[in-house]
Amino acid sequence: MTQLVELQRALPRFEAAGIKLYAVSYDECCALAEFARHHGITFPLLSDRGSKVIRRFGILNRFVTPDQVPHYGIPFPGTYLVDEEGTVTAKFFQRSLAARATAEAVIDEALGEILLGEDEPSAAAGEDEIRIRATLHGGGGELKFGAMRQLVVRFELAPGLHLYDEPVPEGMVATRIELDAPEGLHSLDWIKLPTRPLALPGMRQELQVWEGRVDFVLPVWADGDISGLVDDTGTRPVEIGIRIHYQACDDQACDDQACRIPQHASLKLTVPVGRLVGPKMGALMGGAEISSMDTGKYMLRMVRRGLLRSPIKGFRTLRKTTQNVRKGPGGRRSS
Repeated sequence: MTQLVELQRALPRFEAAGIKLYAVSYDECCALAEFARHHGITFPLLSDRGSKVIRRFGILNRFVTPDQVPHYGIPFPGTYLVDEEGTVTAKFFQRSLAARATAEAVIDEALGEILLGEDEPSAAAGEDEIRIRATLHGGGGELKFGAMRQLVVRFELAPGLHLYDEPVPEGMVATRIELDAPEGLHSLDWIKLPTRPLALPGMRQELQVWEGRVDFVLPVWADGDISGLVDDTGTRPVEIGIRIHYQACDDQACDDQACRIPQHASLKLTVPVGRLVGPKMGALMGGAEISSMDTGKYMLRMVRRGLLRSPIKGFRTLRKTTQNVRKGPGGRRSS
């Protein structure tokens, strides 16, 4: 739900980039139509009841077994970017169900560059010849359960300057970025742009360097520890600390002044936490905005379909799930 609402908010940016947006779900047509009415979704929502298309694409979630009512049939959440000839040019899939690609990541991939927004949380360091900017990119820079963001550290180097990647000779410093993350913020590995080889006079080792505008990207997402910071009184932002170690050198100079002294920059981002959109059923995760549509009747239809497919095991799984929902977070029975 949260991802569809975020995609709708980003629809003008998709249209400006010349990208048509479609969403495929295993939900019934009537459920998708009502969801679209309640949340103002104007792009096409396609119903794949029975998960036939999901199976043909090979993205059926194989960790969900037929007895797991009503969830069997869901896909691994992901996004395909397809060109005008129908060729898949990029795809965005993650292992975690709580890590969904943002609209901005898809648009950036299509355009071939990262378009940082002025409204996104950022912090800057450096000087005229070496400017550094750290930004939480995607969704307006708001952390939200169910949506992946990108922490972008951007270097803008004056002509003739470069940064080093590993490995470097003793006495030189390769570019390294460390994260001081709050509890509940998860990340993948840093994504780096390709380097170019550089051979310096008097050095046997060929070095790998970056120059010009260089983006280091870290995919991040929040779990319930962060989304639970939102309540009826408002939201408490979280702080993300970033430590950057680098050494800039001049590839035109050959004397002792070619390299500057190693530098260390500390940046801090103050990031808002937003509400996810969830169905009205049992105990809902903290920080969630309950959907205005009546999700119960559509959930019952999916339950019936699942029980017809696997009546005995399905009923056992459904009963156990219901008991856990009634207990609420932390195993405490909700009122």
